[in-house]
Amino acid sequence: MSSISTQAFSANGIQYKPAAKPIVVICIDGSADEYLDTTMAFDRMPNLKKMAAVGYRGMVRGALPSFTNVNNSSIVTGVTPAVHGISGNFFYDAAKDQEVMMNSAEYLRAETLLAAAANAGRKVAVVTAKEKLRDILSHKMTGIAISAEKANQAKKETHGVDGVETIVGHPTPAIYSADASLFVLRAGVAFIENGLADFLYLSLTDYMQHTYAPDAEASLAFYEAMDAEIGKLLQLGAIVGATADHGMNAKVKADGSPNVLFVEDMLSEKFGENGFRVICPITDPYVKHHGALGSYVVVHVNDKSKIGEIKNWLAIQPGITEVYDKTTAVHVLEQPEDRIGDLVVLSGRDVVVGRRPQYHDLSALDGTLRSHGGRYEEMVPMVISHPLNEAYTMKAAGDPRNFDIFDFTVNGTTR
Repeated sequence: MSSISTQAFSANGIQYKPAAKPIVVICIDGSADEYLDTTMAFDRMPNLKKMAAVGYRGMVRGALPSFTNVNNSSIVTGVTPAVHGISGNFFYDAAKDQEVMMNSAEYLRAETLLAAAANAGRKVAVVTAKEKLRDILSHKMTGIAISAEKANQAKKETHGVDGVETIVGHPTPAIYSADASLFVLRAGVAFIENGLADFLYLSLTDYMQHTYAPDAEASLAFYEAMDAEIGKLLQLGAIVGATADHGMNAKVKADGSPNVLFVEDMLSEKFGENGFRVICPITDPYVKHHGALGSYVVVHVNDKSKIGEIKNWLAIQPGITEVYDKTTAVHVLEQPEDRIGDLVVLSGRDVVVGRRPQYHDLSALDGTLRSHGGRYEEMVPMVISHPLNEAYTMKAAGDPRNFDIFDFTVNGTTR
């Protein structure tokens, strides 16, 4: 362990002073706190239970919208979307007059702490389940950057490592599977064991949470398998911090059918056709997860003089809980002003908001509709393997964010 760099580094105004131990931060994608509660209640996560008892467990506030790209970007930069610029998985690029995926590092406006750690001599590895995140997370970073989804395509010159399947001892998994997330954790273990990495960010996928409720046996078995890999990280002497990018809730009516408000249809019926463009920032290539339906949409209004009237009308519609104009959304929701619409709309715990039915293929879902994106998926767990020092115990009692996880794990632990 003495060969591990302890050189301090900084990113976006935050200084990090790492210990001479492997440091691992895990983003358990989609893991609402009830997944941990339920699994530990069945004694299926002994390692995480020990982390919570010996170290720290609490709740933290994520970034809004509570989507994957937004929160992963916040976690690796330590700042809000207003600073790093990633406002969703998908947005309307007004300059190009195109609706595009926000998967490229070209949209990132802040440096990453991972690149800074690598520049300070740490052996950094980013392992993400979804290929869509790899470019953003590894922006300007020297080290290993792979996805489980395309692990068999990794090459030394482009990914920092080759022969990944041999190193990990498992084949490249299907992205719509529990194995996609387990491969990420197994890769983290293997990279530490083989001396390839000592500073790791492991970002899982939420396919299982989209598909199964916390008390489903498939969910319990998945968390149990995750816990086994977390135990291996602990045995390797790692300081481990875990959080989530967002929670997850069932978005269904009493009869189990999807509970959807098609906002563009609603607006067109009330105010006339062709006056609006509704963007669903949850949109990504993974259609089996959510059918591009979440609890957060943005609305571009052609006639700017009607923004106030439309805002007031939307705010009183059943199932809609919050509506903000652009100026307010920048401050209240911490959004980049040039990458959101004229209005931002959030829905209730059991409701999703969409565009029009033809934009959403629910036939691809593997189970009932479970999704995220709004206020009700904002609060997520944070668990750290080591006790917090006095300063960070005080911070934890305030309003910690999920994107403080590296700060807490690196700077906040007693070793």
